[in-house]
Amino acid sequence: MREYAVLWHEQAPAKPLLGAPCNGCGLCCLAEPCPMGMLVSRRRTGACSALRWDDEGGHYRCGVLEDAKALAAAPGRWQRWRGRLRLLLARRWIAAGVGCDADLQVEKSQP
Repeated sequence: MREYAVLWHEQAPAKPLLGAPCNGCGLCCLAEPCPMGMLVSRRRTGACSALRWDDEGGHYRCGVLEDAKALAAAPGRWQRWRGRLRLLLARRWIAAGVGCDADLQVEKSQP
């Protein structure tokens, strides 16, 4: 088993159980990018550059998905169409709605 450390926001929610609904803990994206994240980050290992911390919500969010949602709500038929297509692809590539698929074990570091 490979071991490595990630910098995790101290207010992030605890990692849900495997298969449980996503709660925005962000560990999966901090550990390695998904297929969409690989394109955006231009890397196959390490934290995804599209991962965003939401101070108001107290959780992590996918920047690609959030940008696609904004584009889907933008004025203009062409923009909305592009936004909906991007939103559909982003949701598929990050496995949105599938549940937690990060088979990671969390250990808190000792100060």
